[in-house]
Amino acid sequence: MLFYGINEALQKGERVCIATPRTDVVLELAPRLQEVFPYIKVAALYGGSVDKEKDAVLVVATTHQLLRYYRAFHVMVVDEIDAFPYCADQMLQYAVKQAMKEKAARIYLTATPDETWKRKFRKGEQKGVIVSGRYHRHPLPVPLFCWCGNWKKSLNRERIPRILLQWLKMHLNKKYPVFLFVPHVRYIEEISSLLKSLHNKVEGVHAEDPMRKEKVAAFRKGEIPLLVTTTILERGVTVKNLQVAVLGAEEEIFSESALVQIAGRAGRSFEAPYGEVIYFHYGKTEAMVRAKKHIQGMNKNAKKQGMIN
Repeated sequence: MLFYGINEALQKGERVCIATPRTDVVLELAPRLQEVFPYIKVAALYGGSVDKEKDAVLVVATTHQLLRYYRAFHVMVVDEIDAFPYCADQMLQYAVKQAMKEKAARIYLTATPDETWKRKFRKGEQKGVIVSGRYHRHPLPVPLFCWCGNWKKSLNRERIPRILLQWLKMHLNKKYPVFLFVPHVRYIEEISSLLKSLHNKVEGVHAEDPMRKEKVAAFRKGEIPLLVTTTILERGVTVKNLQVAVLGAEEEIFSESALVQIAGRAGRSFEAPYGEVIYFHYGKTEAMVRAKKHIQGMNKNAKKQGMIN
């Protein structure tokens, strides 16, 4: 979606920055952009990164890294504007403004705008475009709801709910990569250990995991078939044929926007535009229902706009 605009800016000799709150998104986008624009150097900047080419013409950076720039970019694209910590940190929002040239083009991207953004857009106070369809012209995967009983009780007995186990087994047998989202870091080790009975290379990952970068890279390469994760990977990861499950979808951490973002991990690639998304729960919530309606609404709009085959 961004490639044509970036190309136009680069042809004019302008500097472009794509800023995002999450390191995982930088790691996802930088190699893809380098592939599309092989004639220039794409810099990837995040906490602890070795790539320090701060003066590159195309920079992909976490919003924290923009504190290093002043009036540097002609085009500023801020991805995932509703993601933490950017959405709650005025310093980071200021850093974005300071990194832009005075008459720079500023573009905000999000799949889940908050109510303030929606209201401004409806009133015409904020210019914007709604892109309801994906580039491959297939609908967004609509999540299924599946009651799995008292999953916390099952875990206390060192068991995974049977219905979840069957679902995981089915997709692993097909050699499909799987994300299993859980509501809290405390469940990561326990669940990934229990799931090693399905495959000995199952791994878990969370925000403070020192091996997070390596595990996500191994998952992308197909070396890890199933990754148990917190909401840290709800954004910015694209893997072909990915199947997505949420355990404990009724928990408060799984807000409407989190569930929409999680569902958005499936069906992203041109070669495999479909994927299953399933919310395993011990009681349906408003957030689950709203997330499903949100996705169905996007598909309806995409059809109206002729963006779905």
